[in-house]
Amino acid sequence: MQGVTEERPPEAKAADARRPNGAAFQKRKAAAIGRKLSVLAFLSLPLLSVLVMDLSRRGARVFSFSGFYLATYLGAIVESYVLWGTLLYAASRRRGATRHVSAALFVLALTLSVGGQRYFHDQYNAYLNVDVSVFASNLMDSVINQLFADIRNYLIAKIPPLLVALGAVWAARKFVKPKRTRALVASGFAPVVLVGSFFVPTQHRHIQAATPDVLYMEAVGGLIRTQFGYTDQSKQLRPRVRNSLPVTLSKAQEAGKTRPNILFVILESVRSDAVCIEPGGCKRTPFSDAVVPNRYPLTQMRSLDSCTAISLAVLWSGVGPNESRDTLHSWPLIFDYAKAAGYDTAFYTSQNMMFGNARLWVKNLGVSQFVSATDLDPTADLDMGAPEKYLAPYVAEHVHTLKEPFLAVVQLSNMHFPYYVNPDGPNPFTPWTTSKAAEDNPAFFNYYQNGVYQEDRHVATILKSIRESALSDHTVILYTSDHGEAFREHYQMGHTFTVLDEEIHVPAWIDAPKGLLGEEQERNLAAARTQYRFHPDLPATILDLMNVWDDPGISKYREKMIGSSLLREHGAPRAMPLTNCAGVWSCAFENWGFMRDHMKIEARDWDSEWHCFDVASDPHELHNLGVPACGDLHGLALSTFNRIPIRVAKEQPE
Repeated sequence: MQGVTEERPPEAKAADARRPNGAAFQKRKAAAIGRKLSVLAFLSLPLLSVLVMDLSRRGARVFSFSGFYLATYLGAIVESYVLWGTLLYAASRRRGATRHVSAALFVLALTLSVGGQRYFHDQYNAYLNVDVSVFASNLMDSVINQLFADIRNYLIAKIPPLLVALGAVWAARKFVKPKRTRALVASGFAPVVLVGSFFVPTQHRHIQAATPDVLYMEAVGGLIRTQFGYTDQSKQLRPRVRNSLPVTLSKAQEAGKTRPNILFVILESVRSDAVCIEPGGCKRTPFSDAVVPNRYPLTQMRSLDSCTAISLAVLWSGVGPNESRDTLHSWPLIFDYAKAAGYDTAFYTSQNMMFGNARLWVKNLGVSQFVSATDLDPTADLDMGAPEKYLAPYVAEHVHTLKEPFLAVVQLSNMHFPYYVNPDGPNPFTPWTTSKAAEDNPAFFNYYQNGVYQEDRHVATILKSIRESALSDHTVILYTSDHGEAFREHYQMGHTFTVLDEEIHVPAWIDAPKGLLGEEQERNLAAARTQYRFHPDLPATILDLMNVWDDPGISKYREKMIGSSLLREHGAPRAMPLTNCAGVWSCAFENWGFMRDHMKIEARDWDSEWHCFDVASDPHELHNLGVPACGDLHGLALSTFNRIPIRVAKEQPE
């Protein structure tokens, strides 16, 4: 009948619902899609927490990424999402033993990577990356030692990501509800993704155009490769946390005795012939030359090594590089003596403290002012550090806020290879090239010399801040380099390979205003001009300037201090141990020897015999005089180092 609608049976209605164009089907389909999208969005929560942390620390820099760096950062975001999403999805199962494994991996990895980078960035103003993990190669020193040295802050950095990770697992099991087959596949795939993240390359240098968690994972991969011997750093020693023995002066500082401020400038990789040691208008470093025209030159200064870490140990403690690892990490430093004498202290450096555990070495200096590369420039180069155009004005401003008397140490690092040289100049030494080819060696040395020239402008800024201020009349300035740099004189390039003069003959001078020192001190300094002197003489001189060198309270420490004050009459020359293999930095190629006055004995691990040189008559060390010509230096070398360097020792034991 018309107007009557026939009721359709339930079977027909169900069939309609199953049709692709059925309303109920479309509704369920939309709901399923919505749920999948919700799950995908939920799985992005770990990534979002990483991004929030990253942007809160370096948001302006991240938003400035473009081109290649933007692409690598976006790639890291994808990797991060896949890593955490897979682990969290596998951990969201409600049943099965593998869910616990996935949950543990997720919580552990997220806590360590995010928390670890929070802690690392708080320490260095930059993230841990694979370069750092390879250079900080000794697991006990670089990881466990650091953890115990700062356990409270380390744990504080870990707590927020731990809570986020635990909360994410709990919420995932309530919300995600994965199907059994998909969950099983994810459970098997999750560990593969985690391990794979250790070896996916990132943009980790300078700009660090990757998310912090991805940078951390690649760094873990570098550490794993190192510990299993797949890098050449696996067995090398690096500095650990220093803890200086206590310094107590046993007599009061003499009333009315001059106690000058001390500024100690330490260059990096600058050889003696690259600067103006003698005053008088040389063009290599004219800026500093003009600021301190009345300085006392020390033309025959030698470091005892050609490695920064070892040089700092010697320059700051006064002990020899052949002392034990424990001694090098516990003997008092010039900072400790200064504080005991009532001096204010500061350490300013352009060196990147992420290089080779350097942060551990300076962690307990206890100075009132400290700045390093990543404080000045978060994108600082690992080798060269921050540009000294940032360091110089910082020092010039802050040194004036120290209480007098003060000891301020300024360490410059831009002349570490590959050398910080602005191609736009000034570059007065031509022709120059960045090529290290043998035939380009003279031009490459010009490139290096241009870097020294440019750096000198910044050194002069620091010196002027003293000499053109009220501090000038009562401040002594000491100047040297940690070591030299080779340019194929004996076929090697760079440093740490030998203790030949191109690597250890360093510039040095002392500048003191007229009348600040006594007449006898001035005479002794002037007499030291052409004397063969060594780095341990500089900390001895600093302690003498502080009037603590003769204090009975430090006599037990002076027993190992092998230098003598430049302010005093030079006694009988002392034999000095030379080595690039020490308890703060083990060498890739063994090399060592001894030097007294102008006579030197040395050998490297590819030599077949000891070499004896007279650097006075043979400054380029071209003529081996034979072991007898070096007298007791040969015996001292054997008794100190036990043998000729290792490769020869295997073939030709002595």
